Amino acid sequence: MNLAELSLRNRVTTLVLTVVLILGGIQSFQQLSRLEDPEFTIKDALVFTPYSGASPVEVEQEVTEKIERAVQQMSQIMEVESRSERGLSTVTVTIQDQYGREALPQVWDELRRKINDIQGQLPPKAGPSLVNDDFGDVFGVFVALYGPGYSYAELKEVAQMLRREYLLVPDVAKVEFWGDRQESIHIEMDRDRAAQLGVTPASLQRSILDKNLVVDAGRVEVGGRFIDIDPTGTFPTAESVADMLIRGESDAQFYLRDIATVTRGYVDPPTKILRYAGQPAVGIGISTASGGNVVTMGEALEVKTRE
Repeated sequence: MNLAELSLRNRVTTLVLTVVLILGGIQSFQQLSRLEDPEFTIKDALVFTPYSGASPVEVEQEVTEKIERAVQQMSQIMEVESRSERGLSTVTVTIQDQYGREALPQVWDELRRKINDIQGQLPPKAGPSLVNDDFGDVFGVFVALYGPGYSYAELKEVAQMLRREYLLVPDVAKVEFWGDRQESIHIEMDRDRAAQLGVTPASLQRSILDKNLVVDAGRVEVGGRFIDIDPTGTFPTAESVADMLIRGESDAQFYLRDIATVTRGYVDPPTKILRYAGQPAVGIGISTASGGNVVTMGEALEVKTRE
């Protein structure tokens, strides 16, 4: 008896099974993940350790070798590679193939514990180490935010507002920026004037690092209630930085603007620049959560942007 003859003799059973299979297939298709690029698991992690001013040999002997020994204590490791360059140690950690996507978070947590435990054995000016195991995300949606006449700082402020809204959308895993330039305060010393007042670049740097620190100023009891005290002297603008008092070799105090020009700008040279239609722009990359639907996520993002 073949399958066709059995199906014809049991038409009701065959019909019911056919309907069940069709309905199950439709339901499975509706719940199927949809991504422009397939998900893949990267079993590598990078451990970055800065060591400012050190030569490649010093980085190798004082930082890289210690981190390698700490990492090699893990039983899940398949391979460890390292690169030591001036001021930076990079260690690449590869996990064995038998560990799948579900086990990787626990492995990376153990790696971070090993790296944190070794920090006390590094030279005083080395570290802290940074473990990067999250560079395999696929950004299904990429948006360029731009506007004629807007600066990078203004664009980034709008991008941060959009990120808060986008993170509330279902199936959104992460929102990252690309091409945003970091703001900075530029201090250009007048060397002749600074030499007359006995100010060196090193002493000026120490004076700046000692200022604008967040400290606990305590609290005072008023009418049975405790009120926190917020100290003054913060630097909300570049002009306030120029008004900072500097002490010279003779213990004479003077303003920073007397020996230097203080301006506000961006970190130069920039590491990444994005332009759209000839205008400066900030890129917003949106990755989809595992098992998410990039189509419905994109529709929800469009509605959220219009709101």
